[in-house]
Amino acid sequence: MILKERKIPLLILKTEALLRRLPAHHPKIPIISEELNKRFAGYKGEASLDFPLDFLDSKEYFILHDLRLPDNDRFFQIDTLIFTKKFALILEVKNITGILHFDTVYNQLIRIKNGKEQVFPCPLIQVNRQASQLRSWINANVSIENLPVYSFVVICNPHTGIKVIPPYIDLSRKVIHRNTLPIKMEQIEKSINGEISNKLLKKSIRLLKKQNREQESSILLRFQINQSEILTGVFCPACSYLPLQRVSRTWRCPKCQITSKEAHMKALHDYSLLLGTAITNKELRNFLHIPSSYTAARLLQSLNLPHTGAQKNRRYTLIFPKETPIQK
Repeated sequence: MILKERKIPLLILKTEALLRRLPAHHPKIPIISEELNKRFAGYKGEASLDFPLDFLDSKEYFILHDLRLPDNDRFFQIDTLIFTKKFALILEVKNITGILHFDTVYNQLIRIKNGKEQVFPCPLIQVNRQASQLRSWINANVSIENLPVYSFVVICNPHTGIKVIPPYIDLSRKVIHRNTLPIKMEQIEKSINGEISNKLLKKSIRLLKKQNREQESSILLRFQINQSEILTGVFCPACSYLPLQRVSRTWRCPKCQITSKEAHMKALHDYSLLLGTAITNKELRNFLHIPSSYTAARLLQSLNLPHTGAQKNRRYTLIFPKETPIQK
Protein backbone atom coordinates (compact mmCIF):
# COMPACT_ATOMS: atom_id res chain seq x y z
CA MET A 1 0.00 0.00 0.00
CA ILE A 2 1.36 3.40 -0.95
CA LEU A 3 1.05 5.61 2.13
CA LYS A 4 3.04 8.58 0.84
CA GLU A 5 2.62 9.23 -2.87
CA ARG A 6 5.52 10.19 -5.08
CA LYS A 7 5.14 13.82 -6.11
CA ILE A 8 7.03 15.90 -8.59
CA PRO A 9 9.99 17.29 -6.64
CA LEU A 10 9.56 20.92 -5.73
CA LEU A 11 13.05 21.63 -7.05
CA ILE A 12 11.99 20.50 -10.54
CA LEU A 13 8.96 22.81 -10.47
CA LYS A 14 11.10 25.71 -9.28
CA THR A 15 13.75 25.09 -11.95
CA GLU A 16 11.11 24.95 -14.69
CA ALA A 17 9.63 28.23 -13.48
CA LEU A 18 13.07 29.83 -13.42
CA LEU A 19 13.77 28.84 -17.02
CA ARG A 20 10.40 30.28 -18.09
CA ARG A 21 11.18 33.57 -16.36
CA LEU A 22 14.71 34.22 -17.62
CA PRO A 23 15.52 36.24 -20.76
CA ALA A 24 16.20 34.00 -23.78
CA HIS A 25 19.93 34.76 -23.86
CA HIS A 26 20.62 34.66 -20.13
CA PRO A 27 24.13 33.21 -19.63
CA LYS A 28 23.04 30.73 -16.94
CA ILE A 29 20.33 29.02 -18.98
CA PRO A 30 22.66 26.17 -20.17
CA ILE A 31 23.68 25.14 -16.63
CA ILE A 32 20.11 25.48 -15.34
CA SER A 33 18.79 23.36 -18.23
CA GLU A 34 21.45 20.72 -17.54
CA GLU A 35 20.46 20.64 -13.87
CA LEU A 36 16.79 20.26 -14.81
CA ASN A 37 17.53 17.41 -17.23
CA LYS A 38 19.49 15.53 -14.55
CA ARG A 39 16.78 15.96 -11.94
CA PHE A 40 14.04 15.01 -14.38
CA ALA A 41 15.96 11.86 -15.34
CA GLY A 42 16.25 11.01 -11.65
CA TYR A 43 12.53 11.56 -11.13
CA LYS A 44 11.67 9.37 -14.13
CA GLY A 45 13.93 6.67 -12.71
CA GLU A 46 12.16 6.79 -9.35
CA ALA A 47 8.76 6.71 -11.07
CA SER A 48 9.83 3.62 -13.03
CA LEU A 49 9.78 1.69 -9.74
CA ASP A 50 6.00 1.87 -9.73
CA PHE A 51 5.73 -1.17 -12.03
CA PRO A 52 7.68 -3.70 -9.91
CA LEU A 53 6.21 -2.27 -6.71
CA ASP A 54 2.71 -3.00 -8.02
CA PHE A 55 3.45 -6.71 -7.61
CA LEU A 56 3.79 -6.37 -3.83
CA ASP A 57 0.97 -7.34 -1.50
CA SER A 58 -0.64 -4.03 -0.50
CA LYS A 59 -1.67 -5.48 2.87
CA GLU A 60 1.87 -6.47 3.83
CA TYR A 61 4.10 -3.81 2.27
CA PHE A 62 3.75 -0.13 3.07
CA ILE A 63 5.47 2.26 0.67
CA LEU A 64 6.55 5.82 1.36
CA HIS A 65 8.19 7.91 -1.36
CA ASP A 66 10.45 10.96 -1.01
CA LEU A 67 11.04 10.98 2.73
CA ARG A 68 13.15 13.62 4.44
CA LEU A 69 13.56 12.82 8.12
CA PRO A 70 15.37 14.54 11.01
CA ASP A 71 18.73 13.22 12.18
CA ASN A 72 19.72 15.32 15.19
CA ASP A 73 20.40 18.81 13.77
CA ARG A 74 20.24 17.76 10.12
CA PHE A 75 18.05 15.71 7.76
CA PHE A 76 18.47 12.60 5.61
CA GLN A 77 16.52 11.74 2.48
CA ILE A 78 15.20 8.43 1.16
CA ASP A 79 13.90 7.94 -2.40
CA THR A 80 11.59 5.08 -1.45
CA LEU A 81 11.08 3.29 1.87
CA ILE A 82 9.25 -0.03 2.11
CA PHE A 83 8.13 -0.82 5.65
CA THR A 84 6.80 -4.19 6.79
CA LYS A 85 6.35 -6.06 10.05
CA LYS A 86 9.54 -7.99 9.29
CA PHE A 87 11.94 -5.39 7.87
CA ALA A 88 12.47 -1.92 6.44
CA LEU A 89 13.98 -1.51 2.98
CA ILE A 90 15.58 1.64 1.54
CA LEU A 91 15.66 1.99 -2.25
CA GLU A 92 18.09 4.47 -3.80
CA VAL A 93 17.23 4.74 -7.49
CA LYS A 94 19.83 5.53 -10.16
CA ASN A 95 18.80 6.32 -13.73
CA ILE A 96 22.23 6.06 -15.35
CA THR A 97 22.98 4.49 -18.73
CA GLY A 98 26.18 2.86 -19.97
CA ILE A 99 28.45 0.43 -18.11
CA LEU A 100 28.75 1.11 -14.37
CA HIS A 101 31.95 0.09 -12.58
CA PHE A 102 31.70 0.09 -8.79
CA ASP A 103 35.11 0.92 -7.31
CA THR A 104 34.93 -0.36 -3.73
CA VAL A 105 38.52 0.68 -2.94
CA TYR A 106 38.17 4.38 -3.68
CA ASN A 107 34.41 4.37 -3.10
CA GLN A 108 33.39 5.79 -6.44
CA LEU A 109 31.15 4.89 -9.35
CA ILE A 110 32.68 5.07 -12.82
CA ARG A 111 30.34 5.23 -15.80
CA ILE A 112 31.67 4.32 -19.24
CA LYS A 113 29.49 5.46 -22.11
CA ASN A 114 30.44 5.98 -25.74
CA GLY A 115 34.09 5.45 -24.84
CA LYS A 116 34.09 8.20 -22.20
CA GLU A 117 34.53 7.83 -18.44
CA GLN A 118 32.61 9.84 -15.86
CA VAL A 119 33.00 9.56 -12.09
CA PHE A 120 30.08 9.76 -9.64
CA PRO A 121 29.92 9.50 -5.83
CA CYS A 122 29.49 5.89 -4.75
CA PRO A 123 25.80 5.15 -4.08
CA LEU A 124 26.80 2.23 -1.83
CA ILE A 125 28.22 4.71 0.67
CA GLN A 126 24.99 6.69 0.40
CA VAL A 127 22.60 3.79 1.08
CA ASN A 128 24.71 2.42 3.91
CA ARG A 129 24.63 5.83 5.57
CA GLN A 130 20.87 6.08 5.03
CA ALA A 131 20.36 2.63 6.58
CA SER A 132 22.39 3.66 9.63
CA GLN A 133 20.41 6.89 9.98
CA LEU A 134 17.10 5.07 9.62
CA ARG A 135 18.10 2.54 12.29
CA SER A 136 18.91 5.41 14.64
CA TRP A 137 15.61 7.10 13.80
CA ILE A 138 13.62 3.89 14.47
CA ASN A 139 15.39 3.26 17.78
CA ALA A 140 14.88 6.84 18.93
CA ASN A 141 11.25 7.25 17.85
CA VAL A 142 9.66 3.81 18.00
CA SER A 143 12.07 1.85 20.21
CA ILE A 144 12.30 -1.11 17.83
CA GLU A 145 15.78 -2.57 18.19
CA ASN A 146 15.24 -5.85 16.34
CA LEU A 147 13.77 -4.64 13.03
CA PRO A 148 16.29 -5.35 10.22
CA VAL A 149 17.01 -2.43 7.88
CA TYR A 150 18.12 -3.29 4.33
CA SER A 151 19.09 -1.06 1.44
CA PHE A 152 19.42 -1.49 -2.31
CA VAL A 153 20.86 0.63 -5.07
CA VAL A 154 18.31 0.12 -7.84
CA ILE A 155 19.44 0.59 -11.44
CA CYS A 156 16.24 1.41 -13.30
CA ASN A 157 17.53 1.06 -16.88
CA PRO A 158 17.54 -2.64 -17.81
CA HIS A 159 20.25 -2.04 -20.45
CA THR A 160 22.74 -0.58 -17.97
CA GLY A 161 25.68 -2.89 -17.25
CA ILE A 162 26.86 -3.47 -13.68
CA LYS A 163 30.47 -4.43 -12.93
CA VAL A 164 32.79 -4.30 -9.94
CA ILE A 165 36.42 -3.23 -9.90
CA PRO A 166 38.70 -5.71 -8.03
CA PRO A 167 38.93 -6.72 -5.24
CA TYR A 168 35.67 -8.45 -6.08
CA ILE A 169 32.68 -8.35 -3.76
CA ASP A 170 29.19 -9.74 -4.22
CA LEU A 171 27.47 -6.62 -5.57
CA SER A 172 24.23 -8.51 -6.18
CA ARG A 173 23.39 -8.20 -2.48
CA LYS A 174 23.31 -4.38 -2.71
CA VAL A 175 23.02 -3.36 -6.39
CA ILE A 176 20.12 -4.68 -8.44
CA HIS A 177 18.21 -4.00 -11.62
CA ARG A 178 14.68 -2.72 -11.17
CA ASN A 179 12.89 -5.85 -12.39
CA THR A 180 14.63 -8.10 -9.84
CA LEU A 181 13.31 -6.10 -6.89
CA PRO A 182 10.30 -8.38 -6.11
CA ILE A 183 12.57 -11.47 -6.16
CA LYS A 184 15.11 -9.87 -3.83
CA MET A 185 12.37 -8.81 -1.45
CA GLU A 186 10.94 -12.31 -1.40
CA GLN A 187 14.39 -13.64 -0.45
CA ILE A 188 14.61 -11.16 2.42
CA GLU A 189 11.11 -12.08 3.56
CA LYS A 190 11.95 -15.80 3.73
CA SER A 191 15.18 -15.19 5.65
CA ILE A 192 13.43 -13.48 8.60
CA ASN A 193 11.36 -15.28 11.21
CA GLY A 194 10.37 -12.59 13.70
CA GLU A 195 8.10 -9.60 13.19
CA ILE A 196 6.90 -6.52 15.04
CA SER A 197 3.32 -6.00 16.19
CA ASN A 198 0.64 -4.22 14.18
CA LYS A 199 0.66 -1.52 16.86
CA LEU A 200 4.36 -0.78 16.37
CA LEU A 201 3.99 -0.94 12.59
CA LYS A 202 1.19 1.64 12.61
CA LYS A 203 3.09 3.85 15.05
CA SER A 204 6.21 3.74 12.86
CA ILE A 205 4.32 4.68 9.73
CA ARG A 206 2.42 7.45 11.49
CA LEU A 207 5.65 9.00 12.78
CA LEU A 208 7.41 8.64 9.43
CA LYS A 209 4.68 10.66 7.78
CA LYS A 210 4.46 13.16 10.62
CA GLN A 211 8.18 13.89 10.77
CA ASN A 212 8.69 14.12 7.01
CA ARG A 213 9.80 17.63 6.02
CA GLU A 214 9.90 18.81 2.42
CA GLN A 215 13.01 20.83 1.70
CA GLU A 216 12.40 24.52 1.05
CA SER A 217 15.18 26.45 -0.66
CA SER A 218 15.51 29.52 -2.87
CA ILE A 219 16.07 28.61 -6.53
CA LEU A 220 17.39 32.14 -7.17
CA LEU A 221 19.99 31.73 -4.44
CA ARG A 222 20.90 28.28 -5.74
CA PHE A 223 21.89 29.69 -9.15
CA GLN A 224 22.98 33.12 -7.86
CA ILE A 225 20.32 35.01 -9.83
CA ASN A 226 19.01 38.40 -8.76
CA GLN A 227 15.26 38.98 -8.54
CA SER A 228 15.65 41.90 -10.98
CA GLU A 229 16.66 39.40 -13.69
CA ILE A 230 13.29 37.63 -13.53
CA LEU A 231 10.81 38.41 -16.31
CA THR A 232 7.50 39.62 -14.90
CA GLY A 233 4.04 39.70 -16.44
CA VAL A 234 1.47 37.16 -17.62
CA PHE A 235 2.32 34.78 -20.47
CA CYS A 236 -0.13 34.22 -23.31
CA PRO A 237 -1.47 30.64 -23.01
CA ALA A 238 -1.66 30.40 -26.82
CA CYS A 239 1.53 31.98 -28.19
CA SER A 240 3.61 32.58 -25.01
CA TYR A 241 3.84 36.32 -25.66
CA LEU A 242 4.84 38.35 -22.59
CA PRO A 243 3.24 40.39 -21.10
CA LEU A 244 -0.53 40.20 -21.58
CA GLN A 245 -2.67 43.29 -21.00
CA ARG A 246 -5.39 43.48 -18.34
CA VAL A 247 -8.55 44.81 -19.99
CA SER A 248 -12.06 44.72 -18.48
CA ARG A 249 -11.45 41.83 -16.04
CA THR A 250 -9.70 39.69 -18.63
CA TRP A 251 -6.27 39.23 -20.16
CA ARG A 252 -5.68 40.08 -23.81
CA CYS A 253 -2.68 39.18 -25.94
CA PRO A 254 -1.55 42.09 -28.16
CA LYS A 255 0.14 39.61 -30.49
CA CYS A 256 -2.48 36.91 -31.21
CA GLN A 257 -5.50 38.75 -29.72
CA ILE A 258 -6.60 35.78 -27.63
CA THR A 259 -8.33 36.56 -24.32
CA SER A 260 -8.24 34.64 -21.07
CA LYS A 261 -9.72 35.08 -17.62
CA GLU A 262 -7.37 32.63 -15.90
CA ALA A 263 -3.97 33.37 -17.46
CA HIS A 264 -2.75 35.04 -14.26
CA MET A 265 -2.91 31.74 -12.34
CA LYS A 266 0.20 30.41 -14.08
CA ALA A 267 2.04 33.66 -13.38
CA LEU A 268 1.12 33.55 -9.69
CA HIS A 269 2.28 29.95 -9.50
CA ASP A 270 5.62 31.04 -10.95
CA TYR A 271 5.77 33.80 -8.34
CA SER A 272 5.21 31.31 -5.51
CA LEU A 273 7.93 29.01 -6.82
CA LEU A 274 10.51 31.73 -7.40
CA LEU A 275 9.78 34.45 -4.86
CA GLY A 276 7.76 32.81 -2.09
CA THR A 277 4.15 32.05 -1.25
CA ALA A 278 3.40 35.37 0.50
CA ILE A 279 2.28 38.27 -1.70
CA THR A 280 0.88 41.75 -1.15
CA ASN A 281 -1.34 43.89 -3.34
CA LYS A 282 1.68 45.93 -4.44
CA GLU A 283 3.79 42.86 -5.20
CA LEU A 284 0.97 41.39 -7.25
CA ARG A 285 0.59 44.63 -9.22
CA ASN A 286 4.30 44.73 -9.98
CA PHE A 287 4.51 41.09 -11.03
CA LEU A 288 1.33 40.96 -13.13
CA HIS A 289 1.69 44.50 -14.55
CA ILE A 290 -1.61 45.73 -13.10
CA PRO A 291 -1.61 49.52 -12.61
CA SER A 292 -4.67 49.73 -10.35
CA SER A 293 -4.57 48.67 -6.69
CA TYR A 294 -8.37 48.30 -6.83
CA THR A 295 -8.11 45.85 -9.75
CA ALA A 296 -5.40 43.91 -7.91
CA ALA A 297 -7.49 43.77 -4.73
CA ARG A 298 -10.49 42.48 -6.62
CA LEU A 299 -8.38 39.80 -8.29
CA LEU A 300 -6.91 38.72 -4.94
CA GLN A 301 -10.35 38.55 -3.34
CA SER A 302 -11.60 36.36 -6.19
CA LEU A 303 -8.92 33.78 -5.37
CA ASN A 304 -10.18 33.30 -1.77
CA LEU A 305 -6.63 33.03 -0.46
CA PRO A 306 -5.79 32.84 3.25
CA HIS A 307 -4.39 36.14 4.46
CA THR A 308 -3.00 37.97 7.47
CA GLY A 309 -2.86 41.61 8.48
CA ALA A 310 -5.12 44.62 8.13
CA GLN A 311 -6.41 45.74 4.75
CA LYS A 312 -3.53 48.14 4.07
CA ASN A 313 -0.77 45.69 5.04
CA ARG A 314 -2.51 42.46 4.12
CA ARG A 315 -0.38 39.55 2.94
CA TYR A 316 -1.94 36.70 1.00
CA THR A 317 -0.69 33.09 0.89
CA LEU A 318 -0.52 31.54 -2.56
CA ILE A 319 -1.58 27.89 -2.56
CA PHE A 320 -1.42 25.70 -5.66
CA PRO A 321 -1.69 21.96 -6.33
CA LYS A 322 1.33 20.16 -7.72
CA GLU A 323 1.41 20.48 -11.48
CA THR A 324 2.80 18.22 -14.18
CA PRO A 325 6.35 19.11 -15.18
CA ILE A 326 7.42 19.81 -18.74
CA GLN A 327 7.64 16.52 -20.60
CA LYS A 328 11.16 15.53 -21.60
